Amino acid sequence: MKEFLFQTYLIALPIFLTAIMGYIIWLLKEQKKQKIADAKERDDRIAREAEERLANSKGTMLLLRVQLIEYHDKYMMLGDIPSYAYENFMEMYDAYHALGGNGMITKMMHEIEELHLMKKKGEKTC
Repeated sequence: MKEFLFQTYLIALPIFLTAIMGYIIWLLKEQKKQKIADAKERDDRIAREAEERLANSKGTMLLLRVQLIEYHDKYMMLGDIPSYAYENFMEMYDAYHALGGNGMITKMMHEIEELHLMKKKGEKTC
């Protein structure tokens, strides 16, 4: 009887261990699949968020450009710019430039700087 149990044990043990190893390998493969799926989902989310940030930055830059052009046109036509408007213009320009804007707005900024530095009518010189 002991011999029979021992033989059964010797036959069943490798089968049982093979089944356990197969289950462990299956679990590891499933974990790897899930890890890959999670990484892809994370990468897709990061890409979407980057696209949204880019679109928001571009939209903000375009709105700033419109406002800067309006300020430029208004105060160049008037021939004078109040200090508060000059400060607003310069802060908007700094934000516009930080977002990657440049070009014609830089030329307008230099014109506004010259306008701001011009002596006001009736102002006495030393």
